[in-house]
Amino acid sequence: MRKLFLMMAAATTLGASAAQPTDSVDGRYYQLFTPLTFYHSVAGASLSLDNSQGTDLTDEAINLALLNVYLNRPDLVRSTDTQLDESGSLRQDIDQPIVQDVALTDYAEPMPEEPQLAPSEVVVTKPKFWTRKADGYLQFMQNYVSDNWYKGGESNYSLLGSFTAEANYDNRGKWKWDNKLEAKLGFLTAKSDSLHKWKSNEDLLRLTSKVGLQATKRWYYTLSMLAWTQFARGLKSNDHRTYSDFFSPFNLNVGLGMDYKVEAFNKKLTGTVNLSPLALNYRYVDRSQFPNQNTATPTDYSWFPSRHGVDADKHHKLDPGSQMTADLKWQLSESVTWKSRFWAFTSYKRAEVEWENTFQLKVSKYISANFFIYPRFDDGNKRDEDLGYWQFKQYTSLGLSYTF
Repeated sequence: MRKLFLMMAAATTLGASAAQPTDSVDGRYYQLFTPLTFYHSVAGASLSLDNSQGTDLTDEAINLALLNVYLNRPDLVRSTDTQLDESGSLRQDIDQPIVQDVALTDYAEPMPEEPQLAPSEVVVTKPKFWTRKADGYLQFMQNYVSDNWYKGGESNYSLLGSFTAEANYDNRGKWKWDNKLEAKLGFLTAKSDSLHKWKSNEDLLRLTSKVGLQATKRWYYTLSMLAWTQFARGLKSNDHRTYSDFFSPFNLNVGLGMDYKVEAFNKKLTGTVNLSPLALNYRYVDRSQFPNQNTATPTDYSWFPSRHGVDADKHHKLDPGSQMTADLKWQLSESVTWKSRFWAFTSYKRAEVEWENTFQLKVSKYISANFFIYPRFDDGNKRDEDLGYWQFKQYTSLGLSYTF
């Protein structure tokens, strides 16, 4: 191989010396740089006996180089000049570029430029953990009975107002905090009562607060607080004595237990049931004596049943025990709703049980009718000859209502 390259280099040197101008390129050198081809003319020139005609030095050098390759490395030969002639030659008659005449079959409208959208601000709203709602009603009832009515009876007028507000916190995680404020006040006037122009027949001011930590899907560990009293004095017809008053009594219950979230009948029945095996009941009576008492001395309280369970010479009483509270709402139909509240407390020496039931009929958006029934059990009071320790209250009313 080394000998081959030396011979080709010699041929190149000879050709360069024989070239006419030094800056021209001799086309015969292509035979040395194209894929190696067996040229019959090279072999024929070497074997020819006629050397009378002069031979160009460049042709002689090129032939000599090719002949040495043919003899020493025939494996490098790729083709023969006969094969090249059969494959054809390059066309020299084409000197202009060929331009295709293509006709457009359809004309496409230019694409409209899309307007660049202005950068928009990302607004992240703070989640609402608090829910608030309230409702109230003002209802009036009038009953007239003539003096000669064959069954007897008495004319009377009554007015009842109620307001309930709720503010509940739920972080959609583990914690919730429910708060409810209830206020009711009703008045009654009757001709048969010669001592009072009016007296309250419904009086309640109550606050319920409950903090819960979720244990399972529907159960919560809870710390609950329940406080209630009244607005006005509690009176009876043709009786000088005052049976109750603002903060007389005042009740405060604190309980530790568990709360169950109720959802039944396709969420028509909702509410909570609270069980507090550890509870504490505090009762306070502010008034040391009740005015206008028809008693021998101002300090004689023998007529009153232990002043709502508090001894006559004391203002407060503390009882540990257990309690249960159920606060439910059942949407019986589109216009009828049943609200029920059950509360029970026992100190294992005495027991108090209350069951408030309100059936509300929605006549229109602003008019409703209520039927209220309220049985109560309290063995801390004086026993009645007919009802024992049971007490009952019931009324029906019609008037304005509004929810917001």
